[in-house]
Amino acid sequence: MFPPAFKIPSNFGSEAFYPIVALKQAGCIVNFGKTSFKFPPTSDYKSLYSCPEKVLEKSPHRGDNLKIKRDNKSPLCIIIEPSKELAHQTYDQLTQFSKFLQSPTIKNVLISGGVKEREQENAIKNGLDIITCTLGKFIGMVELGKINLSCVKFFVLDEADSLVSGTNNQMGIIKKLYAKMTEGNGGIGRLQMIVCSATLHNPMIDKIADDMMSFPQWVDLKGHDSVPDTVHHVVVMVNPIEDQSWIRLRSPKGSPNILTDGVHKKNDIRPGSTDKETLSEGIKILKMEYCAMAIEKLKMEQCIIFCRTKLDCDNLEKFLKSKSSSMTCSVLHSDRSPEERNANLLKFKEKAARILICTDVAARGIDVSGLPYVINLTLPSVDDKANYVHRIGRVGRSEVMGLAISFVGTNEEKVWYHGCPSRGKNCNNRELAGRGGCTIWFDEINSLREIEEHLGETISQITTDFEIPKNTFDGKVVYGAKNTGAYTCQFSHAFELTGVCQKLFELERNVQLSYLDLFCNTPTTIKEKYNKK
Repeated sequence: MFPPAFKIPSNFGSEAFYPIVALKQAGCIVNFGKTSFKFPPTSDYKSLYSCPEKVLEKSPHRGDNLKIKRDNKSPLCIIIEPSKELAHQTYDQLTQFSKFLQSPTIKNVLISGGVKEREQENAIKNGLDIITCTLGKFIGMVELGKINLSCVKFFVLDEADSLVSGTNNQMGIIKKLYAKMTEGNGGIGRLQMIVCSATLHNPMIDKIADDMMSFPQWVDLKGHDSVPDTVHHVVVMVNPIEDQSWIRLRSPKGSPNILTDGVHKKNDIRPGSTDKETLSEGIKILKMEYCAMAIEKLKMEQCIIFCRTKLDCDNLEKFLKSKSSSMTCSVLHSDRSPEERNANLLKFKEKAARILICTDVAARGIDVSGLPYVINLTLPSVDDKANYVHRIGRVGRSEVMGLAISFVGTNEEKVWYHGCPSRGKNCNNRELAGRGGCTIWFDEINSLREIEEHLGETISQITTDFEIPKNTFDGKVVYGAKNTGAYTCQFSHAFELTGVCQKLFELERNVQLSYLDLFCNTPTTIKEKYNKK
């Protein structure tokens, strides 16, 4: 006997079922009688093509082969960014490029927080070619009918892994936009979708390709994740049973400025016990204390600290400022206004602030030259393990040595995981998500194991002395300084990439030619022009 293939609901038990051929991303050619049929119908059949005009009722709907005239509110290209900062950066670069393009000129519009709505609407009225935007603002204008997507030819998702991963998953909105872009006027054949990601080997990127792309071409310039030679990364284990200093720190006489995320009720914390909730609170307190110790002992002049939530960022900022006036902090997350975020980032880049505390999404696209240190207050989840390399890759750029330190709890930590409509605003539901609440137990040891397997290496562990053994990384190095032995490696790597770059050039050329073949009336002439160049 074969196992059941389908479970049929009882109310359909008496219905007849018939086989069907289902196609995905397929085109359909309909013959209304203009050409002869391969399998002619019966003799009494009358084709629509041969019917008198007076008996035909014309549909108001336009066919895919009819071209819609593009108006001022119909862009040709949409670029989606995960944060306001990235949207502004991309828009600024496009504006720079556009200065050199004439006949026709390129009209760029930015739709994002921090830009007045009236300015955005006036820009749209004046006509537009490229829109750079964040999803929230953009979908709002589309639904209000202020932007028409029927002529879009290029749909670009930048930092796509950030757009569709974790609690920030916006796949539903992206699919809604995609559906509007592929309605009529050439549909799927008109639209070219481009997905960019620093962590390309990601299940969610595969899902985008499967759901919204036809025969996608993958261009991987990096390969599977690996840690550069200029980045040293270590782990500090946070054990609330072995190190019970958190009990003293938690007391009013200890460190009254330590604020945790409030995920535990005060009555559930029993210092001295090995209760799960108690140990979780201990991990939270020790992580903040260890973070301050690392900054002091390593004399960090500049450092980026990654936190899991916006609340964690705010709490850590208050704690570090209370420890020492020299621990000047800037914070980046979506609850801070665009003006404050821009000012905070500028402070950090100009070294008016030593420490930048941020969430993953807020930090996308930030490049600080010569950055010596990164701290992970909490590791990325198993689903976002590729983000580990993205985080620690903030250091070690331009052959400048960098150190990344991750604090890893030895026990499970209870954390917020808001699935509620308010996304955590004024939410105090401490029940687990499986019981309708907004918390989960986060197993950081499992995350570490998955990251190590992903990288194919065991990450070195150090103690709270924060002394990096000389033999661990082939001698003592100065973080934030140039790697003196890097030239040969850099040159050989550049030489190795020349062949890859040539292949990429050929691929890009062929893709553009095939696209021109598809949409231009005289593709042969265009090919000849390209070949002459």
